[in-house]
Amino acid sequence: QVQLVESGGGLVQAGGSLRLSCAASGSIFSINTMGWFRPAPGKQRELVATITSAGSTKYADSVKGRFTISRDNYRNTVYLQMNSLKPEDTAVYYCKTTAGLNDYWGQGTQVTVSS
Repeated sequence: QVQLVESGGGLVQAGGSLRLSCAASGSIFSINTMGWFRPAPGKQRELVATITSAGSTKYADSVKGRFTISRDNYRNTVYLQMNSLKPEDTAVYYCKTTAGLNDYWGQGTQVTVSS
């Protein structure tokens, strides 16, 4: 079992920045990829950004150049630095990891960007 706890969401004006954090605990020895997802029209949740334990990253086209994902393997924490935020970035952001054959999700943190 892996537990994920997110923090860092909030309300910000368009053009502003926020930093999300997601701390993993439990059976963390089996964790590889960690990432952030958010709901999208027609989809349950869409990928925002992911990072492997080796540091390889992947981003949604809509956030490239604005968001940066990073990871502290010692603290078992993944971060999402969000800059130049837009109103369309408003969503609940969920942290996800895969450990063994199982996916684990955090409870979500609300990000609201006002215009």
